[in-house]
Amino acid sequence: MQYNERVKQLFKASLETKQRALEVLPDAITAAALLIVKSLLAEGKILCCGNGGSAGDSQHFSSELLNRFERERPSLPAIALTTDTSTLTSIANDYSYNEVFSKQVRALGRSGDILLAISTSGNSRNVLEAIKAAHQRSMSVVALTGRDGGAMRELLQNGDLEICVPSAVTARIQEVHLLVIHCLCDLIDSQLFGGE
Repeated sequence: MQYNERVKQLFKASLETKQRALEVLPDAITAAALLIVKSLLAEGKILCCGNGGSAGDSQHFSSELLNRFERERPSLPAIALTTDTSTLTSIANDYSYNEVFSKQVRALGRSGDILLAISTSGNSRNVLEAIKAAHQRSMSVVALTGRDGGAMRELLQNGDLEICVPSAVTARIQEVHLLVIHCLCDLIDSQLFGGE
């Protein structure tokens, strides 16, 4: 019974975090979706990065765009910068782990593309370097963060957007990040292919 109560408390904490997010994030999510749609309509692409669970989120988002979300539709161009182990390990070995995403952004990113940068703390050094590289390539950034936005918030420029989950707990932030990703996918599909 003790474990059942613990599970119930985790569900309750998740629901409370989502309720707080519901109150503060819809405008930012909508603006981010419209920014991504604008890029896609101009033949841009979305580059995604993050570490650990955020790497999984970046891959989840890119797969939803490349394959499909909830409807049949054409594939949309997105690349998760977290998936090529030969590239990741060679950059980490030859240069620094801090550069594993930024070198890819410099090679693959173009003006008008979007970087989806995910970090629950907002302080992941390699994600910060990716943001700097994106700006050098005249790309806009959509930052998924938590806590107080961390150092990522300080790097954002005009035209960038932050979606900051109002929580200090990594697991709760990640749970809302997944919901945000699904909201983005839904809005992107609706804008590009009509409502259903």
